[in-house]
Amino acid sequence: MRAIFPSLLMVLATATTIPTARAQSSDAPQIENARVERKALAGPLAAEVKAWAAKAEQPQWLGYNVPQMGRERTMCCGDYGGPWGNGCGHCRLEDHENGTNIRSKDEPGTAKLEAPRSIAVLYRAESKHITKIRVVSLECSLDAGGLSFLWLSGVKPAESVELLETFVHGTDLDVHDDEHASRSALTAIALHADPAADRVLESFTRSSEPESLRKQTAFWLGAAREKAGLAVLERMAKNDPSSEVRAQVTFALSVSHEPGAVEDMIRVAHDDQSSHVRGQALFWLAQKAGQKAVGAITGAIDNDPDTDVKKKAVFALSQLPKDEGVPKLIEVAQTNRNREVRKQAMFWLGQSHDPRALAFFEKILAQ
Repeated sequence: MRAIFPSLLMVLATATTIPTARAQSSDAPQIENARVERKALAGPLAAEVKAWAAKAEQPQWLGYNVPQMGRERTMCCGDYGGPWGNGCGHCRLEDHENGTNIRSKDEPGTAKLEAPRSIAVLYRAESKHITKIRVVSLECSLDAGGLSFLWLSGVKPAESVELLETFVHGTDLDVHDDEHASRSALTAIALHADPAADRVLESFTRSSEPESLRKQTAFWLGAAREKAGLAVLERMAKNDPSSEVRAQVTFALSVSHEPGAVEDMIRVAHDDQSSHVRGQALFWLAQKAGQKAVGAITGAIDNDPDTDVKKKAVFALSQLPKDEGVPKLIEVAQTNRNREVRKQAMFWLGQSHDPRALAFFEKILAQ
């Protein structure tokens, strides 16, 4: 791994060793099956973590908490042992098949409870370098597999963002490294409730950064960064040189809850120079539905100069709720002047299995 920390500084801290197999406090998850040490951070976070990693001959963990962006998400491991709404359950950190799930409380099957206001950022070190980064909610119960676990208190969120940034810049996220530390670091940054996270995420969208990083960053800008994220997505939609990145921006806009996101999707669907991007914008508009989305989709069918985009817009109609999409498909099949577009509308009507589509076909066949 390339050098990722500034020069080592001496850090003075107080430490308390907890000999029991279970340790919990209000600022930490429940930590089980671990040799837990607690330490108050008294110097730069990067220096402390570098010094800890440099001593890590055998596998061990370090963690701390930071404020969470928004209050609707819960980050849990996959081994729940019960329904979604029953909390995070038990997270076995040394189980390589056990990833992290991020759920919004308004998703089906989730409890309508206020999510924790803080997250735990976790680092795993072995052979003197960091091999893995995890982020979980403080309500999770962590099983460290009998390893040493250092829990730091007093960590400043901006320093955490600065440290995580060193794992991400210049990374091609399409190259799957052994533990995906860069991808996890990006996720952790996006979930920090600190202005430093907005500045760093914006830096990941520069055209000099790999496309894969820009695409992943776009998602988190829409999913987590609220108004500041929308502003960056608007610039990316207009200025990013890659049509693949701009197509991902349309998806990021679709997951944003900010006012104005739908209008931005409509603008992309109408104005982007790439037919691929316009088609993707239409697809994600269909998932949003609503009168503005329907108007943009039917407008593309009528006015886009590219037949492939028109056909994608017809497909987008098929993704609308049936009471909106089926009548529009029938209208296109009856009246559109482009034969390929009419055929596409007929095809998706056939896939709808809607009684109105059947009646329409019967009417045509009777003529």
